[in-house]
Amino acid sequence: MIAVIGGVPVAAFANDWGMGASNSKIPPSSIYNPVSTPAHEINTVAFFVVAITGVIFLIVAGLLTYSIVRFRARPTDDTREPPQVYGSSPIEFAWTTVPVIIVLVLILITARTIYTVQAPARPPGALSVHVIAHQWWWEFRYPDLGVVTANELHVPLSDPKNPTPTFLDLESADVAHSFWVQRLAGKTDVIPNKKNTMWIDPHVSGTYLGQCGEYCGTEHAMMLIRVVVEPRADFDRWVAAQKQPPALDPSVVHGRQVFESTACVNCHTIQGTAANGRFGPDLTHLMTRETIGAGVAMNTPDHLKVWVNDPSVMKPGALMPAMNLDDKDLDDLVAYLVTLH
Repeated sequence: MIAVIGGVPVAAFANDWGMGASNSKIPPSSIYNPVSTPAHEINTVAFFVVAITGVIFLIVAGLLTYSIVRFRARPTDDTREPPQVYGSSPIEFAWTTVPVIIVLVLILITARTIYTVQAPARPPGALSVHVIAHQWWWEFRYPDLGVVTANELHVPLSDPKNPTPTFLDLESADVAHSFWVQRLAGKTDVIPNKKNTMWIDPHVSGTYLGQCGEYCGTEHAMMLIRVVVEPRADFDRWVAAQKQPPALDPSVVHGRQVFESTACVNCHTIQGTAANGRFGPDLTHLMTRETIGAGVAMNTPDHLKVWVNDPSVMKPGALMPAMNLDDKDLDDLVAYLVTLH
């Protein structure tokens, strides 16, 4: 038996959510395939530490194996206790000096990496983005560009010959979160009443996936991030489009009226309407985003209909309430939302 929700069979979209919506063309996230300076530095120090500790392991395991084999008990062994050595200055000097040198090297390489990742000043021309974490979605504000969006962060490609880094100012609206896009940078905590800063300078265009790295409640696992890295010309076109209010299609006037007459306006913003809520994502250009619900499902009219009717079907515990609209109002409202490009 197939359940029907909001007139849409659950089987029609079930494969697109549950573990988060993804696109097969997007390469998997991995800390071992960095495309940004902070991630590359972290990857380098990680491999260096693994190499050092791996050599130590091989030496210790080799000596232990040799000792077990070479000095194993034999039937012809003398059973008397062998002579005891109570001190050897060369040996004691060696096993004190070598670990001290190893630890010192690890401290120096780690300190250099921390400095590289955290110390750079914000250069002129760098893009600044104010990131606000909510249960359970991400808000992105571009203060210098006058753009507000949600869950999908757009940044320009950074040419190593002419770097264009993006600096992220991170804050939380509720509980502790953590911003983590594995191929771009390490985790950075997002704490209430405190601003943390991180930066990225992606060298390769594409879409990079990440998620909240700190348990933040029921839907922590479905607080996903998409970072779209695009050439500067494409990024500038995206910014110009985001600054424009969506065109009003006369065929969806009733849907807009439904939106403006319900609780939607208390939480959401749409340019050109009376809606100026701040509790939920800005919906002005909703249909330019690949996903809804912070990555829980691909952004299609059918998924949008289910989401508006009752978000908890896709994302149990979601703070957005079920709208409980009749079929006509629901259809017209979704038809209006679909025009928000």
